[in-house]
Amino acid sequence: MIVVLLCLFALMGLVQVIKPQLLWRMNRPLQRPFVRDYDATEPTRAGYTMTRVVGVVFLVAVAWMLITHLT
Repeated sequence: MIVVLLCLFALMGLVQVIKPQLLWRMNRPLQRPFVRDYDATEPTRAGYTMTRVVGVVFLVAVAWMLITHLT
């Protein structure tokens, strides 16, 4: 069960690294009570770059947990 959960986390991390705009669009419904103009709150290029950096760190952590769990 833990391996399946870690694989799902790895998939989410890959999406965060490869296509962070998709995660932002998927989270739009969560912004509804707080935001009137979604386009005005879209992250800048630097914001997407930071999201990718955090995604890489997240992937490294998930890979480490998978390796330690499987060995």
